[in-house]
Amino acid sequence: MSQVEPLSHPGVPAHTQGGTPLPLPAEQTADALDTIEFGAVLERVAGHAVGPLGAARVRDRWPTDDVEWIQEELARVSQVATLFRRGDTLLAEPIPDVTRAVARLRIEGSVLEGVEFAGLQRVLVAARLVHADLRRVAEAAPLANALARPLPDKAIERRLELSVDPEGNLLDTASPRLAAARREVQAARQRLLRRLDSLLRGLDSSSASSDASVTMRGGRYVIPVRRDSRSRPPGIIHDESGSAGTLFIEPSDTIELGNALREAQVEEDRETLRVLRELTDLLRPELSRIRDAVEMCVAVDDLVARARYAVASDAEAPGVAAAPSALKIVNGRHPLLLAGSEPVIPFDLDLDEQELTLLISGPNTGGKTVLLKAVGLAAALAGSGIIPPVGPGSRLPVFRRFYADIGDRQSIAASLSTFSAHVRMLRRILEDADDATLVLLDEIGSGTDPAEGAALAGATLVSLTRRGSVSLATTHLGSLKDLASHTPGIVNASLQFDAVTLTPTYRFMKGVPGRSYGLAIARRLGVAAEILADAEARVPDAERSLDALLAAVEEREREFRVVQGAQAERTVDLESLSARLALQNESQVAREGELKRREKEAERQARQQARAYLLEARQRVEEALGAARGAADDAAAREARRLVEDAIRTEGEALADSGTTGQRDSDAELPIGARVRLESGGSGEVIELRPDGKVVVAAGSVRMVADRGSLTIVSRKEEPKTSARPDPLSRGPAVPLEIDLRGMTGDEAEVATVAAVDAAVLSEQPYLRIIHGMGTGVVRDRVQRVVSKDRRVSRYAFAPRNQGGTGVTIVEFSA
Repeated sequence: MSQVEPLSHPGVPAHTQGGTPLPLPAEQTADALDTIEFGAVLERVAGHAVGPLGAARVRDRWPTDDVEWIQEELARVSQVATLFRRGDTLLAEPIPDVTRAVARLRIEGSVLEGVEFAGLQRVLVAARLVHADLRRVAEAAPLANALARPLPDKAIERRLELSVDPEGNLLDTASPRLAAARREVQAARQRLLRRLDSLLRGLDSSSASSDASVTMRGGRYVIPVRRDSRSRPPGIIHDESGSAGTLFIEPSDTIELGNALREAQVEEDRETLRVLRELTDLLRPELSRIRDAVEMCVAVDDLVARARYAVASDAEAPGVAAAPSALKIVNGRHPLLLAGSEPVIPFDLDLDEQELTLLISGPNTGGKTVLLKAVGLAAALAGSGIIPPVGPGSRLPVFRRFYADIGDRQSIAASLSTFSAHVRMLRRILEDADDATLVLLDEIGSGTDPAEGAALAGATLVSLTRRGSVSLATTHLGSLKDLASHTPGIVNASLQFDAVTLTPTYRFMKGVPGRSYGLAIARRLGVAAEILADAEARVPDAERSLDALLAAVEEREREFRVVQGAQAERTVDLESLSARLALQNESQVAREGELKRREKEAERQARQQARAYLLEARQRVEEALGAARGAADDAAAREARRLVEDAIRTEGEALADSGTTGQRDSDAELPIGARVRLESGGSGEVIELRPDGKVVVAAGSVRMVADRGSLTIVSRKEEPKTSARPDPLSRGPAVPLEIDLRGMTGDEAEVATVAAVDAAVLSEQPYLRIIHGMGTGVVRDRVQRVVSKDRRVSRYAFAPRNQGGTGVTIVEFSA
């Protein structure tokens, strides 16, 4: 594993490996992690990185026992994964490997090459983008934002952009002198080429072929001339053709031009070196920030890869605590199985601090080894800062040692049999294991005599349990299943097998040992019945009794699962019904709200229509009164008054038909003397019931004809107390007529004013006293707007100060 150079910024320990501080010693972990395929899992996580450096950082991760660092890393990944789950992003940018360039910057007097500047420029651009995105998600992912580092001045980035192209070639904009030197080189080259081309074209066909052209040999421009030509130009021979029949000559006439070109090229090289040295000196003071920029980009790529892996595997960050501590895995899955196309059956495992050894039994192909590796990988990934494929509520101990004895360790070269290899591994485990060790043992006690193997396996598990090590072991040995009954800390477990189809279900069950199903599988595969009968007879009674007991337990568990499934279905049905009822209730509430809204809208429209009817009635009354005033005799006057009463009756019927709200007593008897409320808001006393169904109501000194359906009976004891507003028409015997509008809205006051003016005119009162109060002035303005537009009003003004002042308007009518 490559060692990462200590970073310049604080917060990261100097001894790191792949970003992991204080990694566990390889001699205590490497063999186990290789056995459980930890590297293959890291490779899958690294596949989510966008750049090679980020992927390498993931691959180099290694477990540590630094609990605080693990908690912070898992929380950091969890915050970014939450961003991804809600549709947000965190930018990770690939960057080139600039390790060599950064190392050379540390050497005083060194000069970087153009391609190195191009790589550093890409790093600075990527770092600025990553830095901006970290700041953007600072509130949602503060631990990710903690990776942000100060960057070099943007002017440096701009200078590099103007100086080198993406391939590392210096641009003409890097220096005015460089641009001038390059123009001079180009001009000298063109002069030389034109002269050489002229000389070549001047040769006859015996000296040069028709397709000959100017070429270059030894860094000098030359022309090809036949060796046997008698008219070849004088000059320097730089080379000859492979057949020796052609000489490549630099003519004497072009030597000075060639020298001029070479001088221009030297000047260009000199200026190129000066620019490269200047750029190097510009970057050298920013070395620490450049290194921080590189580290930030790599760390963010590593973080984003781990977060994407967590989202892809539907994983949640587990809680961690230093071993010894409880181990709880919820919805655990093997990381490598998740990459396949087959559905993965999750498992739940819960071991408290007193349950240290889990002994898993059952048939082959049941998933026991997969479970062992999944638990080991969960602990190793969490210890490396990677969220393993577990669900919420999981808790994992932080182990200092990992040991795994899985698979066939036979070695012919080392003269080791399978059993000898297992024993050697057991000896190593027993020498080092303590209460911070995770031990994974597959098929413990196999490879030798079952009795002796079981005895050795039992002694090993008891020893590991007493030391406090967390051990997971699988076995086919029936005698080991009894170990949990008399050894505290050892727990039986199994992975279920379908007894009918003889196929594994991969469902983990703690507390119950598994059956081997050896004879059942043999029967299914067609072994002769007499052989199987003989085999069953040879099974010890104790083993046969235990197998029958386990079969009964499995049957009860299946029945329980069926009942549980039925209950779950009923629960789902009840929840669905509850949801439908809740939806219906919400719909009912919405309908009631809509009905209330429509009712209010209808009431508002009815009030508007009533106001329109009253205004029209007032106009008709004004016209009838005008006719009455201009009548020449009593008969004409009586006709005019009849027209007024007819107009009032017509508009009263229209108001009744408009649907205005209020309790109507059209069907009830209205006795003479009954107190009634008028539609205008006032109240009065019934003094006459006319044959045409109309009712004559006296309101103070005013008599009004109203439709029976427009009146509401009011008891005398309720009238002065329960009236929503003061009676707008004064009931006192005093003359002139007075109306009190205080407490009314603007619309209500306007309607009441129109009715009071009509009543005052009908009763031939000389003036009307309207009490509207001072308040906000809304009612006062409505009153004055009504009387100012009424042609029957000769003048109006506020009352004297001692009679109400601006709170009272006195209206005088035309004679």
